[in-house]
Amino acid sequence: MTATFEIRPAKPSDTGLILGFIKSLAEYEKLSHEVTATEEQLHKNLFEHKYAEVVIGYHKESDASEEVPVGFALFFHNFSTFVGKPGIYLEDLFVLKEYRGFGYGKKLLTHLAQLAIDRDCGRYEWVVLDWNEPSIAFYKALGAQPQKQWIIQRVDGKALDNLANM
Repeated sequence: MTATFEIRPAKPSDTGLILGFIKSLAEYEKLSHEVTATEEQLHKNLFEHKYAEVVIGYHKESDASEEVPVGFALFFHNFSTFVGKPGIYLEDLFVLKEYRGFGYGKKLLTHLAQLAIDRDCGRYEWVVLDWNEPSIAFYKALGAQPQKQWIIQRVDGKALDNLANM
């Protein structure tokens, strides 16, 4: 048997694994200092409130081996008023370094693309850090088009409190 890769929706018992992937992604993006998420928060927001969904990719080397969780994608629905349909917004995609180059990132992306079609979504979007040239090239090769006319705006922390109290 050759190695296999399977994608499954995350379960509440996967919360610690998801947090581990988030921390690994943050380390790769040089943003570890920004991770404040806890297992409790993730459990509540992913599996109780269902604000977002997660799929996990599992690698299995052979019939005799254990399957290994090697990557994840966290996503949620947004909505396009212009298209009049929901979309899927990919918040995070990550594959462990030692499992890159096997096509697992592409499989996670295409899994969500099919999910977007199945859910009658009009769009599938994500952002990428401007310095992440390998990912930018990868996404372009898959047909993604940068939306350079849009600038992401963010309000958080004290600024969010201030805005809410204006």
